[in-house]
Amino acid sequence: MINKRILGLIGLSAKARNICFGADSVEMNIKSKKVFLVLIAEDASNRTQEKFKKICETYKIPVIIEGTIEELSKAIGKNNKAIIGIENKNLSEEIEKISNGGDVIG
Repeated sequence: MINKRILGLIGLSAKARNICFGADSVEMNIKSKKVFLVLIAEDASNRTQEKFKKICETYKIPVIIEGTIEELSKAIGKNNKAIIGIENKNLSEEIEKISNGGDVIG
């Protein structure tokens, strides 16, 4: 179960058009250094998880494996999206902080 505050921040990123989703789009934006955080659904295939862990390790981008495909997809208003890239540095830092057990400032 993913934290509701994380889902809220993902939704905010989606409304601000600061996300990319889907394997090809996220991979392309990682390589062009537009992505600051990658979220992968827990129920994504092992092959997909390993592929993005390696890519993100190469480009030094943090990865969070949390939530289900359904939860992540619903947060951005799409269907069947297992990979989400956050393109806003501040929002990515907040999501990472909450995921690591921290709290939202303010």
